[in-house]
Amino acid sequence: MESWVIYDGNRVAVYDGLQKLCAYTGKSALWGDGLWSFMLEDEELFAEFAHYLHHHAFLDKMKANGYSMTDLYVQQIDRYNIKQDSGKNTAACNKEEMALDAFDAMAKLRRGPEQPSRKWQDGFGMDQM
Repeated sequence: MESWVIYDGNRVAVYDGLQKLCAYTGKSALWGDGLWSFMLEDEELFAEFAHYLHHHAFLDKMKANGYSMTDLYVQQIDRYNIKQDSGKNTAACNKEEMALDAFDAMAKLRRGPEQPSRKWQDGFGMDQM
């Protein structure tokens, strides 16, 4: 009986990159595996993340409910600024963590866009962080 193993080196490299970013940003491997499961179901999200890993820039081809990756990243910056009460994006912030959070937001938006979209349109406010 023959057995075939299909090996996709790109997927392995992207998964490894995701886990390294999670470790760097302090996110758990379990959190990363949750995002990974979204990426396995959504080829566009996977391609966007693979591009980000290689170029540290968003491909910005996909949208969900009118939002691009850049929109979601800027939203993460705004949330950081509100939390820090600094009014600006300081050098101390972890931009990689904001990028991961933007990918997580996009994954959730693409899976079920109704609730997050309403929240973003209404604004987060200080007490919703």
